[in-house]
Amino acid sequence: KNIADEILIPEVPFKYKLNRPLVMRALRRSNIRKKIVEYLFKINPSSSYTSEIAYSVKTTPTNVIGAIRGMHSRYRKEESLIELNIVEECSENNNIKLYRLTNFGLEIIKNINKDITQD
Repeated sequence: KNIADEILIPEVPFKYKLNRPLVMRALRRSNIRKKIVEYLFKINPSSSYTSEIAYSVKTTPTNVIGAIRGMHSRYRKEESLIELNIVEECSENNNIKLYRLTNFGLEIIKNINKDITQD
């Protein structure tokens, strides 16, 4: 970890560091999850709503909701982006649900990108 990373990303709680292998497995198992996280990383620190995310990653809003929140057997809740603390829901008002990366999600994506550029 370099100093720039420590300035941009506050320390992540220990319990989420234990989830890192689960996060990597969930992202490997689903291209939709991976594309959603990459899109939210690209627009960070902004947030986005379901249909905008779906349009950007070329899938349906139902698939986005499943990947973010979990939905029946196709997208298990324990592997959802919210459950893994990669994405958080933030609402400007009660009618619209917006999603953005958590600090932990930012750290994960930065590490993935760093690993890719080092290969």
